[in-house]
Amino acid sequence: MPGPLHVYLMFGGECREAMTFYQSCLGGELNWQTIEDIPEAYLMPPVWRSYVVQATLRCGPLVLMGTDLIPEGGRITGNHVSMLLRCATEKEMRQLYRKLSRGGLQDHPIKCNHWGEWVGDLTDRYGNRWLLHCAASNRES
Repeated sequence: MPGPLHVYLMFGGECREAMTFYQSCLGGELNWQTIEDIPEAYLMPPVWRSYVVQATLRCGPLVLMGTDLIPEGGRITGNHVSMLLRCATEKEMRQLYRKLSRGGLQDHPIKCNHWGEWVGDLTDRYGNRWLLHCAASNRES
């Protein structure tokens, strides 16, 4: 069985800003390494030196990683992948939804679905899609 699955996002110049935003929403510990920090930095164009080679945000069992390095062919943003956060309580879900959607789009506001689970989805300001779920039994009045 493989180990845990980590989310790895590509930004192309706004990784530091995006990962700092995610930390402000989710909490946790954020670390990064820039091109300037690696031995091969002298081979890179000077404008790239502040780019993030790899960032890691650890928040409990959640590990969110990112980079500014884009593969050949460029970054293609789409709606074929979403990150799903299972929240402990409805209150936590609503707080995260509000924070993550700031500057983005609230695609589907939070509501109780037909099988009794609280759901909502959004696209954040960096074009990444998030699904938030919470068991109806964890609703707080």
